[in-house]
Amino acid sequence: MWAILKPILFYGSAFLFTGFLSMCIFLISTTQTYPAIKRSKKEKYFQDLSSNRDIAFPSINEPASINLSVIIPAYNEEERLGVMLEECIDYLNSRCKEIKDFKYEIIVVSDGSKDKTVQIANKYGKNLGSDKFRVLDLEVNRGKGGAVRLGMLSARGALLLFADADGATKFADLSKLEAAMEGMINCNYLKDLKAIGSQEAISIGSRAHLEEAAVATRSFFRTILMYGFQFLVKLFAVRGLRDTQCGFKLMTREAARKCFISLHVERWAFDVEMLFIAQKLKIPITEVAVRWTEIDGSKITPFWSWLQMGIDLVLIWLRYLIGAWKISATNKHK
Repeated sequence: MWAILKPILFYGSAFLFTGFLSMCIFLISTTQTYPAIKRSKKEKYFQDLSSNRDIAFPSINEPASINLSVIIPAYNEEERLGVMLEECIDYLNSRCKEIKDFKYEIIVVSDGSKDKTVQIANKYGKNLGSDKFRVLDLEVNRGKGGAVRLGMLSARGALLLFADADGATKFADLSKLEAAMEGMINCNYLKDLKAIGSQEAISIGSRAHLEEAAVATRSFFRTILMYGFQFLVKLFAVRGLRDTQCGFKLMTREAARKCFISLHVERWAFDVEMLFIAQKLKIPITEVAVRWTEIDGSKITPFWSWLQMGIDLVLIWLRYLIGAWKISATNKHK
């Protein structure tokens, strides 16, 4: 029996090794080491609705000029965006009344939307003014990660939050993320936005505490997909965090700059690569339980989206392992 198995194992191992080596060579030869972050001329500007002038977005390389930037990626979100913005704006405006000199901006990034997402966002922009509300209208769909990245690179805040357009997370839970952030950076950005100029920290919302209840209502198939994805995340990319996919993440300006300038993945698995980069750069990350409600209209399809994310996870790990992708903490975005 061994005489039969020995050549099978030998040639099988040789075949697998050759296949793996060929894949590595292919990835190295066809992959850009650092991401090419491109935006059209139109995407470099936002429209000031009071004057109908096009004004250039700032760069994340510039010093912070306001306390908080809220980046909201939106793809065909005409049904859900308005409700989310109402809650977001009410909360931030109430804070403006409570805290002297608190300044914020909201950047809605329309990811090549074909519906009335931009028109709905512009209604709020007209009411608030371009100092508080801006729309970044991408000409082509890049994926959620690509939309979040361009929003981050166009922001002015000392802290930057990205929040999903569906409003699944209660916006008031921002205060929980801020409290956790304050514990890491040892200063209050609401009182002194310049104090955190060079500090690096990330505070992420988490739904892990809701997992037991979620499993009880999900189908067996979706539960298997969820646990399979979590296993792959821990195996190949991010350790020590229970929920990498919650769309409610707060970070310092410097942490955002370093993570998003090196980000390659532009679709659903971008959160994982972002946190992978942060851990490689030893940026402190804390996970905070937030309230979350499943909202109808999700763009994720249970099987294909999870399959794509699973493949992306393996490729993230492999590309960084073989040096096809590298992290640049000093690269500048233009």
